[in-house]
Amino acid sequence: MTHATRDRAVDVARLAALVVVMFGHCALLLATIDGSGVRIGNLIGQVPAVAPVTWIVQVMPLFFLAGGAAGAYGHRAGTPWGAWLFTRAQRLYRPVFWYLAAWSVGLLAAWAALGADSAAGLGGESVALLWFLGVYVVTLAFVPALVRMRTGRAAAVVIAFLVAAAAAMDAVRLNTGTPAVAVGNFLFVWLIPVALGVAYARRLIGRHVALAVAVAAFAVQTVLVAAGPYEVSLVVTGTEQISNVSPPTLLLAMHCLWMSCLFVAAAGAIGRWAQRPRVWTVVAAGNAGAMTLYLWHIVAIAIAAFGLHALGVDAYDVTASGFWGLLALRALVFSVVMFALFRLLAPLERHPLPWWDAPATAAGARATAAGALLCASAVVLVVMAKFGLGDGTGWSALAVFLGLAAAARTCAAAPAAVSGPQAPTEVGSRRP
Repeated sequence: MTHATRDRAVDVARLAALVVVMFGHCALLLATIDGSGVRIGNLIGQVPAVAPVTWIVQVMPLFFLAGGAAGAYGHRAGTPWGAWLFTRAQRLYRPVFWYLAAWSVGLLAAWAALGADSAAGLGGESVALLWFLGVYVVTLAFVPALVRMRTGRAAAVVIAFLVAAAAAMDAVRLNTGTPAVAVGNFLFVWLIPVALGVAYARRLIGRHVALAVAVAAFAVQTVLVAAGPYEVSLVVTGTEQISNVSPPTLLLAMHCLWMSCLFVAAAGAIGRWAQRPRVWTVVAAGNAGAMTLYLWHIVAIAIAAFGLHALGVDAYDVTASGFWGLLALRALVFSVVMFALFRLLAPLERHPLPWWDAPATAAGARATAAGALLCASAVVLVVMAKFGLGDGTGWSALAVFLGLAAAARTCAAAPAAVSGPQAPTEVGSRRP
C-alpha cells in the first residue's frame, strides 16, 4: 500500500530518467561481429548531427535529484550520519553484489572458452556503468548536511558555490590541458541536483523561481557552447576532444541546474498525473526494481544486438539502407529481453541478504567509521568502473571494494550507545 504522503513526482522522475537512459544507450550503441571479432561503435561518433539530442536525453541529473529528495524525506534528526548513509546504501549495493558475482563467473567462463584476451576485452566493459553508483553514494553522504538549509537564500548560496567551484575546476583543466585536475567536478557538478532535490523536498524553491532559473541556466549553457571550447555532446562518444562528463564540466553543471529546476517547476503536475492508478502501478513496479533495470540493461542490449546479428540483422552501418528501421527493431527486441531479465532478477534486489541487511545500529565513532568506509568503497567503485575487470587493476579494485563494504557493515552493526530512528530504504520518497 502506498503511503498517502509519498512524493510520487520523485518516483516518476527516477523511472522516467531510467527509461530514457536504457533506450538512449540502446540507440547510441552500435555493435557487430566480423572477422576481426566484436566491433563497437557510437551513433553520435558516426552521426555528429545527433549530438544536440543529448541535451534532452542526458537525464542523469534527475537520478541525483531524486536521491537528494528521497534522502531529505527519509532523514531524521538525531540519526548518526554513518548509520543513516549505510542504511541508504544497503538497498543500493545489494543488487550490485549479485551483478558482480554474475560477471565474475561469466568472465571466468569466457576466459576458459574464448581465451584471456577475449575475457579481458569483455571484462573491460562489464562494470563501466557502476561509476554512477559510486558518485551517487558519495553525494548522498552530503544530504544530512544539506538538510540544514532552512531558506531559499541558503539553497541559492550552496548552488552558487557549487557552480563557482565547477567553473574553477574547468579553468584549471583548460589552462593545463589535463582533464584529471578537474576530477573534483565529479562531486561539485553532481551535488548540484542533489542539493536542488533537498531544497525541493524542504519546499525552499517556488515553482516560478525554479522556472526562471531553468530558463537562465539553459541560456548560459547555450552561450558556453557558442563561445567554446565546450562541445555539444553531453555523453561519451569516443570522438570528443573535451568530454563534458568525464570529468564533468561547467556546461554539464548548467545542464544539471536547468533540468533539475524544470522538474521542480513541473513537479505538481507530475505528481497529480501519477495519482492515476494505472500510471502509479507501473511507476511503483519500476522503482521497486530500479537498480536491476540500470545494472542489466547493457546486457539486455548486447543480447538483442548479437541475437539479431545471428539472424543476419545488424544495426551498425549508419550509411546502410534501412539503418534507422533496424535500430528501431533492436529497441523492440531489447524491450522484450529487458522485461524478461527484470522479471527474473528484480526479486534479488528486494530480497534482503543475510548479515548485510541487518539494521545499522552503530553510533558515535563507529557510525562515523561506517560512513567513511562506505564512501571509500564508493570511490573504489568509480575506479573499478574506469578500469573494468579486464586486468589486475580492475580485479584488485573489486577486492578492495568488497573489503571496504564488509568493513563498513561490521562498523555499522556495532551496538549503539544511543539508538536513533532508522531511515527508510532508498525507494521511499515521502514528504515530511
